[in-house]
Amino acid sequence: MSGFDFPAGLPVGEGWVPAPGTATVTFPYDGSAVAEAPVGDEALARRAVEHAASLRRTVAKLPTRTRRAVLTGVADALAGVAEGMEDLLVLETGKPRADCRTEVTRAVATWRAAADEVVHVHGETVPLDGLPSGDGMTGFWTRRPVGVVVGIAGFNYPMMLASHKIAPALAAGCPIIVKPAPATPLATLWLVHLVRGALEAAGAPAGTAQLVTGDVEVGRTLTTHEAVAAVSFTGSAAVGHRIARDAAPRKVVLELGSNAALVVAADADLDAAADAVVRGGYYASGQACIAVQRVIAVAEVAADLERRIAERLPDVTVGDPRDESTRVSALIDETATGRVLTWIEDAKAAGARVVAGGTREGRCLAPTLLADVPDGQPAWDEEIFGPVVCLRTVPDLDAAFDTVNASRYGLHAAVFTRALGPAFRALDELDVGGVVVNEVPGYRCDVAPYGGVKDSGIGREGPRFAIEELTVTRMAVIRP
Repeated sequence: MSGFDFPAGLPVGEGWVPAPGTATVTFPYDGSAVAEAPVGDEALARRAVEHAASLRRTVAKLPTRTRRAVLTGVADALAGVAEGMEDLLVLETGKPRADCRTEVTRAVATWRAAADEVVHVHGETVPLDGLPSGDGMTGFWTRRPVGVVVGIAGFNYPMMLASHKIAPALAAGCPIIVKPAPATPLATLWLVHLVRGALEAAGAPAGTAQLVTGDVEVGRTLTTHEAVAAVSFTGSAAVGHRIARDAAPRKVVLELGSNAALVVAADADLDAAADAVVRGGYYASGQACIAVQRVIAVAEVAADLERRIAERLPDVTVGDPRDESTRVSALIDETATGRVLTWIEDAKAAGARVVAGGTREGRCLAPTLLADVPDGQPAWDEEIFGPVVCLRTVPDLDAAFDTVNASRYGLHAAVFTRALGPAFRALDELDVGGVVVNEVPGYRCDVAPYGGVKDSGIGREGPRFAIEELTVTRMAVIRP
């Protein structure tokens, strides 16, 4: 861990406190130990919430200029350690270096975007004299911080996902407690260390940002504590649904993943579509909620598209994530790898064709292309979170859009077409949070609203939109 500069223990309260336990963080590619990470417990989680609650009014009153200084300070600090953060992300996530570099770059941009949005947290006047009872009265509303926020991040992009929770919370004037995924706490610990340094430099309490690691009970303690006002969670649908039930009546923002679809119309540029499938299906080893999982092609181009995708797969380098050329490496752990292999075998038994892959290469899975996976198979219906793409042929664009919408998920979807008509039909008809035309469904601009419908979640991320989620309107009515 030489060069990764953050204190021992957990950042709870105004300092770092000893953790009651530790757990080994392992490098997914070869199983070697990266570091011993601190592990918190329910008592530490309660302590963190109580401290955040004690700061709620202080943080809410921080001037706009102070909040902006904190956010820009974190962006600068993170940019200054970008190379080391990239190295750490490679080791604890096992994600290819190119994807870890992208994660750091996007995180810096997110902090800068949040700093830009601070000055836009405001309200507007209301014409109360629309009714006779309002004659002579003045009305306006403002946005106020919701209160203590709990942010829970997934393992696949741990530092960037945490940034999308911490930065908007600070911009809104809310103290926040972060819980990283148990397998990937280190980069987020380092990030919170940078955040607390920026807070202190701006004259704000370091305890405005805290972090507690731990198991399911730690998470339940954080999300159900009566002093918590909002929970922002990124993870599986099953866990997100449970958090929503347990956290009620607290506000929840849930980003719950998907099985993103890419539709290929009859007039599509097939080379561009095939490139997008390979680029968008296997990045981060497929461990991305908007990675291409379902490719839905109209019949007249499906066979040609399948051939073009298969021709490109040998160029997808599998191996050590530390190498610049690697695009697919080991999944987060053996449990995930075994699940994906089981889903592939189940699909084959149900009649699917394995066009390419479907095998292991050491701890890694080969980039896999399945064709004709039937409904009812998890490789098609659920989020596979691995380097697997499923191709289905449909008679026409109507059937393609119906197939996209038949999923219980709805995060992002893409359509490849040369015509405006199909493109605007997709914008109108696809029941998803984002429609991308002639680009991968995994395209995400960090300043844009990001989130899904149906089982893909509720609420939106992106600094401007997350700030709105973490504030509440307060109406003011004045009779002079």
